Amino acid sequence: MVKTKYIFVTGGVVSSLGKGIVSASLGKLLQARDYKVTIQKFDPYINVDPGTLNPYEHGECFVTVDGHEADLDLGHYERFLNVPTTRANNITTGRIYQNVIEKERRGDYLGKTVQVIPHITDEIKRNVKLLGTKEKYDFVITEIGGTVGDIESLPFIESVRQLKWELGKDCICVHLTYVPFIAAAKEYKTKPTQHSVKQLQELGVQPDILVLRTEHELSPPILHKVALFCNVSKEAVVQSIDVPTIYEVPLMLQRQKMDEILLEKAGLPVGPTPELKQWKEFLHRKNNAEKDVKIALVGKYVELQDAYKSIEESLLISSIYNDRRLDLRLIHSEKIDEGNVEEQLKEMDGIVIAPGFGQRGIEGKFVALKYAREHNVPSLGICLGMQCMVVEYARHVMGLENANSTEMEPNAPYKVIDLMEEQKNITNLGGTMRLGEYECVLKKGTKVYEAYGKQHIQERHRHRYEFNNEFKQSFEEAGMRCIGENPETSLVEVVEVPGLKWYVGVQYHPEYRSTVISPNPLFVGFIKAAVKVDK
Repeated sequence: MVKTKYIFVTGGVVSSLGKGIVSASLGKLLQARDYKVTIQKFDPYINVDPGTLNPYEHGECFVTVDGHEADLDLGHYERFLNVPTTRANNITTGRIYQNVIEKERRGDYLGKTVQVIPHITDEIKRNVKLLGTKEKYDFVITEIGGTVGDIESLPFIESVRQLKWELGKDCICVHLTYVPFIAAAKEYKTKPTQHSVKQLQELGVQPDILVLRTEHELSPPILHKVALFCNVSKEAVVQSIDVPTIYEVPLMLQRQKMDEILLEKAGLPVGPTPELKQWKEFLHRKNNAEKDVKIALVGKYVELQDAYKSIEESLLISSIYNDRRLDLRLIHSEKIDEGNVEEQLKEMDGIVIAPGFGQRGIEGKFVALKYAREHNVPSLGICLGMQCMVVEYARHVMGLENANSTEMEPNAPYKVIDLMEEQKNITNLGGTMRLGEYECVLKKGTKVYEAYGKQHIQERHRHRYEFNNEFKQSFEEAGMRCIGENPETSLVEVVEVPGLKWYVGVQYHPEYRSTVISPNPLFVGFIKAAVKVDK
């Protein structure tokens, strides 16, 4: 057990350079050397968490095992490290200020004037160190959201500056920056990187390692120039070049000895280079898959790159484990109807109905599900997708005209999906849903039981509405079985139509528990069913 080392990953020039992927990749390399690693994300926005944010604002909302609504980068952390995250892994400015204000109201500051320094920065530092002291991690990697120079990020950068002095060699700063290629001049330009580092230095932080984000490999003279102008040793300047998949980034950084450089700066023995055998086998299967599996993802946010990130990555990973290349077709649920549904879905090997909230695009999901059910196309409904399966089945198989969810139609004659009892008097939306990991007991002899290979499973939830158990017997008699339930509440978690190849709806979110090393069995089983009808 080594003394906890703290690594900070900052970004400059522009956002969306891939700090989360670099953080996860670095964590993977250290984990491969048998260090206990965790990663946390500090987001500078004032929302207490991203749970109430529209996907147009911030992509998908990831849910941790303890029921915290978190930034989507935590999904990358889990997929790379195969280690569950908690609320301690994602802190926002809103959370920091909320904690400080609550302490001030309690009188914890003994009447002192509460200020950004030291009170806000002390709260930030306390959250940084919390994981290292409480869970005894060897490395705590902290990704600072946004870019250096953002006014919102200043308290976080100031906290990094203070920790650099307090922790000495136990604190390392990695700065990710962009080196653009100017087509007219046919040159890469390092000036944006120089200015980014200069801004960081002006705030009192000197990066120990620079990661240069670039589309193509940079020449040694460019790397040496960056090192010279940024006060970084030349071996500590590494590149993050565009690669076909994010899962190749750890190997790319390993080839440049980034983990060795970091260990040397932390005063730790380097030792032999890890093989990353499982990781390489996964990439080998990906690169050698010869057949495609065509999957349609039907949702109302498909035009957004990150709205269904964990689902897309889960489908990709599970396709690879079925030795297939994923051909993912994103279909907008507002743009699918009875007139074009066959044209859009007839070539598909499988269909996923996405989760979400609200009325918009819901009728298109019903249309897609009716087509999938009548044409026996393997289908998976997730959360709202499962609820849509129930509503569509009630309307078109059971003859319950205008059956609906009370979320969509409060006065529906047949409320086959209804508001959970404990939700009925809640008006404050933040963190009030059924969130986090819950147990589910599966019925033996079902496709979902066969996929998991066990009866008792744990999966994560994020919902307010549920299957109405008053209709349970009617659905069973009509051919849709309720095959998974929560053992404490008897809430229906899984429905399945056994007469079809694979027609499964789950109230939980299996994508939150799917990683490179441990793909979620439900996705693997779904893709396996889709492969069997591969055209």
